[in-house]
Amino acid sequence: MTVIMGRIKYFLVLLLCVLSLSAYKKNEKITIFMIGDSTMANKDISGGKMERGWGMMLKNFFTEDVIVDNHALNGRSSKSFISEGHWQKVVEKIKPGDYVFIQFGHNDEKDDPKRHTDPGTTFDENLRKFVKETRMRGGIPVLFNSVVRRIFTNSTTAVADDDTRSNSSADLVEGDTLVDTHGDYLLSPRNVARELDVPFVDANKITHDLEQGLGPDKSKKLHMWYLPNEVPSLPKGRQDNTHYNVYGAYVVAGLLADAVSDAVPELRQYRCKYDASVARDGSGLYFDLQTAVEHVPSGVKTTILVGEGKWKKPVAGKDKKIEYIMRQGASFIK
Repeated sequence: MTVIMGRIKYFLVLLLCVLSLSAYKKNEKITIFMIGDSTMANKDISGGKMERGWGMMLKNFFTEDVIVDNHALNGRSSKSFISEGHWQKVVEKIKPGDYVFIQFGHNDEKDDPKRHTDPGTTFDENLRKFVKETRMRGGIPVLFNSVVRRIFTNSTTAVADDDTRSNSSADLVEGDTLVDTHGDYLLSPRNVARELDVPFVDANKITHDLEQGLGPDKSKKLHMWYLPNEVPSLPKGRQDNTHYNVYGAYVVAGLLADAVSDAVPELRQYRCKYDASVARDGSGLYFDLQTAVEHVPSGVKTTILVGEGKWKKPVAGKDKKIEYIMRQGASFIK
């Protein structure tokens, strides 16, 4: 009898440990590390600057169980991200169960010897390095190919324009069909994903369908395409077919969050959708809550995600049907 009771006690203690560990893991936050180029990167928002990378907006589309740690940097290729030591800093932070979103290609295409790689050889080798070293740390890699450039003409300067933030082919007559500028650089992430059994997101097709569907004129609304003095931060204007503005980055982040949820079912439970978001760090669709409310259509149920900080409760007409979703650390001033 004593032996039986002892065994029962042992199994109860073991069960308690398992349940405690499960609860811990359930409550433990996971991190999505992001590595890539300017189309993904966080941006300087000083002086009302409008450029955003889609990774800067991604946290709006996942619950607070997920931390988005964006290490993408302007102008980097898979080669320079490694050689400059940025990858090593990410590797050292990865813990088991974390994700690493990998998206390069725009700058691997450049002629610059410090950045250039070749699809099928050096580009693929760098992608394999990211995947294998992520897995060595217990992380889960996810490969993306590059988002499309908004090129509706046979531009000979599209690749170089990424660095100048201007489109020297802007005066060319645009057609109705989006022209590919990435070539075989789109294939390497797909091929490495298949080779190493890695989740893959076809970001190029997703953004191609988005921009082609909008057409030459409406697709400009996604990009840093502004007339002189249209926005205060760009008195000379800008014609940029690569980089996103606030709206464009928000739309693309939402589409890619959907695609990630399909490619990585484990992340689906954290996916969330709001109609708008407000954040003072530039990661929202709006900086100001009152402005967000004023853009809400009458009579339409609308959810607004409110970022960290104290906010003055906005004035909303009786015809506005708004639900405010407060992030941790967000509150209204009483």
